[in-house]
Amino acid sequence: MRVDSDMDYKVVFAALETVCEDNISALCGPSDLPYGSVAQRLVTCMRQIQEHGRALEPLVASFTAVYHHYDFDEQTPGNGYRTLVKVLQSCLLHIIQKGRYIASNYNGAFFRADHNASEMEAYCSALCQLRALLYLAKQLINDNDHGQLYSLQDGDLSRKFVQEYSSMHKACFYGRCLGFQFSPTLRPFLQTVVISMVSYGETYGKQQSGLGMAALSLLTSGKYVIDPELRGAEFERITQNLDLQFWKSFWNLTESGLITGFSRIASSPVKVNLTLTLPPVALRLPLASDPSLSATVSPPLAHWGPGPVHMRLISYELREGQESEELRAFSRTDPPPITASQLPWVQKQPRSPWLLIHFHGGGFVAQTSRSHENYLRSWSKELNVPVLSVDYSLSPEAPFPRALEECFYAYCWALKNCHLLGSTAERVCLAGDSAGGNLCITVSMKAISSGIRVPDGIMAAYPATLLTTDASPSRLLTLIDPLLPLGVLTKCLNAYAGAESQTVQPAVASGSLSALGRDTAMLLSDLTQGASNWIQSFLDPMRPTGGVRSPSSAHRTSPSNNTHRTFSHTSPPNSGAHMDYPEGFEPLRSECLAVVRPTSCPITRNPFVSPLLAPNNMLRGLPPVHIVASALDALLDDSVMFAKKLRDMGQPVSLSVVEDLPHGFLSLSQLSKETDVAAEICVERMREVFQQENPTPALHKRPKREETYH
Repeated sequence: MRVDSDMDYKVVFAALETVCEDNISALCGPSDLPYGSVAQRLVTCMRQIQEHGRALEPLVASFTAVYHHYDFDEQTPGNGYRTLVKVLQSCLLHIIQKGRYIASNYNGAFFRADHNASEMEAYCSALCQLRALLYLAKQLINDNDHGQLYSLQDGDLSRKFVQEYSSMHKACFYGRCLGFQFSPTLRPFLQTVVISMVSYGETYGKQQSGLGMAALSLLTSGKYVIDPELRGAEFERITQNLDLQFWKSFWNLTESGLITGFSRIASSPVKVNLTLTLPPVALRLPLASDPSLSATVSPPLAHWGPGPVHMRLISYELREGQESEELRAFSRTDPPPITASQLPWVQKQPRSPWLLIHFHGGGFVAQTSRSHENYLRSWSKELNVPVLSVDYSLSPEAPFPRALEECFYAYCWALKNCHLLGSTAERVCLAGDSAGGNLCITVSMKAISSGIRVPDGIMAAYPATLLTTDASPSRLLTLIDPLLPLGVLTKCLNAYAGAESQTVQPAVASGSLSALGRDTAMLLSDLTQGASNWIQSFLDPMRPTGGVRSPSSAHRTSPSNNTHRTFSHTSPPNSGAHMDYPEGFEPLRSECLAVVRPTSCPITRNPFVSPLLAPNNMLRGLPPVHIVASALDALLDDSVMFAKKLRDMGQPVSLSVVEDLPHGFLSLSQLSKETDVAAEICVERMREVFQQENPTPALHKRPKREETYH
């Protein structure tokens, strides 16, 4: 298998060399074309790309020789080193495609010389930064123990990684090159997210009414569609230096009509969709070792004392217990909404033997079950199971351990009151994505330590298992990832650890949006729908369609000159502490330095915060854990290392790695075939939990199953 990979990268570099030579020869030869300085820009750019390619080929060869040692197993190729090589090859293939287009069409009457020069310059900048990332990854290989993806004991290396991120130029990855590494069908979506975010960020904090602020977002968004460089620079500024409240307010737009309106239409209709509130009363549950004895489970207490827990019950079928007055007494709305149970023609089904308990993602700081309703409805239908999703309190107002306490309490309440949820709970599966995947694992750890029943299995999609800024090869992707940049990731981690701000007890309706959010969401929805075709034209620059050129682009002369508006090759501040690169190479530096605070709070290394750091005795007894990760996710190494840890302990675990998708792909289902396939893998893992033949203790002796999907 490694031979094929070697062949692939050698072919790519050979093609790159040929394309560079062809373009340099064509543009330097005698010509009567009126391109002037633009032709010189292209020649300079192609020579820089050629130099990068020649330096990168032996570096890639060194990775392909060893990166298989970092996989989960031979059947599951996936780790951050592989991913960095894959991302680099994606960039090179885009350059080769663009270079061939230029070489074949530069004599054409409709050839847009300046546009194509700008495209090639952007990818040249991206290639320079990817070269830097591979040098950083090489240092990780040299400094880490064999087979280890994290520098858990090397705080100095992790600090240097954060310093490099703070000063390195990133805007090129958010402009013309946005999403080049992902599935092509997702790029219009990523363009829409970035344009919406920078428009929202420009008006954020201004003294405007909700409608006025949304109108400003609408008016300013056009320039970001027209000018990719401006869009990239503004997105870099936003992701590096805006406060956590901006991210909370923007991500919570997914609670509004911007997303949920479409989701409700596109997703499976369900007969039960109830929001519930549990009062804070102590519960008594039987001990797993001796059901004649019981344990007391206290309500959530951290930070502000006992408080309610909010949940959502979704069921494709109306089942016994779901129509009961006892359940409706927990309804969050007054009076309780009319449900299918009140319709005489709806047939009531018996209780399901299965129960799915879900914890949503959102970095511990944003979103609710409503944001994830689309795929929860599908799960309820496909698995024919009631789904209980927990709306835990969010950080920074409610840092650790409040969310864990609420999720554990909801789990215990569901076990005790499964008859109200339409289930006999013979099989209980926990499922969650990202932060929710972390909570699935830590709730199960808490069940073990409390002596109560452990769930029958866990499906964790791209879980966060290490809530620190420790360096790993996949986390280098935070430099280029539009959905999970390091500046945002560290804000979320610090917020959950309680290092971001003072705790404040949230209002009962904390999940609702302000008028500002609703107005902005509606107008952004109109904007993005109307601009989708326009955006698509920028994603496919080879189409012979017209376009509006940025006024600033007319003044650029070369990659080194035109970039000085936002970045340079100069060394970063505190250069004595930055990474050492080969002589003659330095990554592009940003003039807008990121403010990134590394995770220094001891809480981040608490086993119930970072289960990857948990001692074996706290993980022994976990149910089968099915992890579904993405090869292009910055948290990929979290999944690989945690799966390895469980496997080496003899715990039942499977790891599936999907390709070409970003972090958060569950929320992107129905956007592309690839996201649908990945979502179906998650469903199959949950089905395995429900259909396993033996109880959990016997399963601990079964051989593991590890699979990969491409």
